[in-house]
Amino acid sequence: MVSSRPVVSAIDLFCGVGGLSYGLQEAGIVVVGGIDLDPACEFPFETNIEASFLQMDVAKLTAEHLDKLWIKGAVRLLAGCAPCQPFSPYRRGVDTSKEKQWPLLSEFGRLAKETKPEILTMENVPRIGSTTVFGKFVETLQEAGYQVDWQSCHGPDYGLPQSRRRLVLVASLIGPIKVPRSAISRSSTDTVRAAIGHLPPIEAGEADPNDPLHTARSLSELNLRRIRASTPGGTWEDWPEDLRAPCHRRPSGASFRNVYARMEWDKPSPTITTLFYNFGTGRFGHPEQDRPITLREAAMLQGFPRKYRFVRPKEPIFLARLGRLIGNAVPPPLGKAVGEVVISHVAKQFEA
Repeated sequence: MVSSRPVVSAIDLFCGVGGLSYGLQEAGIVVVGGIDLDPACEFPFETNIEASFLQMDVAKLTAEHLDKLWIKGAVRLLAGCAPCQPFSPYRRGVDTSKEKQWPLLSEFGRLAKETKPEILTMENVPRIGSTTVFGKFVETLQEAGYQVDWQSCHGPDYGLPQSRRRLVLVASLIGPIKVPRSAISRSSTDTVRAAIGHLPPIEAGEADPNDPLHTARSLSELNLRRIRASTPGGTWEDWPEDLRAPCHRRPSGASFRNVYARMEWDKPSPTITTLFYNFGTGRFGHPEQDRPITLREAAMLQGFPRKYRFVRPKEPIFLARLGRLIGNAVPPPLGKAVGEVVISHVAKQFEA
């Protein structure tokens, strides 16, 4: 006789707009709450996840806060993505160890020790895996009795239409657990075309009247000429000389081929950063329309469904704020893959 499958109850630390939580829910996990210091996360988290949002500094969070949220008698999952800016590859060579975000992963470890949830999962940039703060985090979990596994995961292997790499860690007190090595067979579904090709066309500086998030930043006359001279997958080297910036003419310009560039329809997008709405900060030009990608397109390339709500009705759209929220989000398909591993792991451990 097999016992009924236990409920997995999750709390999402550093929850942002709810990308990780949405993926966990898709896998069948009950998300009961999210914690983040940013008040802009409250509406998207509560609206889409339909769970409690606690605006709070994780460094001030206690075991009592978490114990009030988890479902009594359920298998508890503590999940989260500590802010990754100090460990970003764009900060390579810069001493970030004094930044206030550096010790936040240690706060995650502290809460794990204080509450001892059965399962943990953490997501971050791959570079964090070589840092002392990550090594201490793993050591803390192992000393508390957790079996731990982590690896760098490539987005398209999990159904994400984006070439994004993230370090994923899973840990369990109830048996060996492994990070999902992949979730799907690679197919045409992990392309820019499959993700955003069906959205209505708009011009630079315009917004879709039916979807305020489908709005594109305007372009200067010079950048409009540049994007018209750009080809999907090409570089600024395709431009006439008079369109090239002074930095392109310097020897170091060869290192910046993926700025002022268009995406390609039939490949995954590049990594969606917090500045994706700006044509000049990466390969963020639409494959055929003469504009940067929109907020909605970036969200869908991050794996959010088109229906996902980021702002209240009639709330002003601020590109910088929403760009930060979308670019920093955990892609839901990656969260779903981790959630499926957790569900399978728990079912196996609780088989009669």
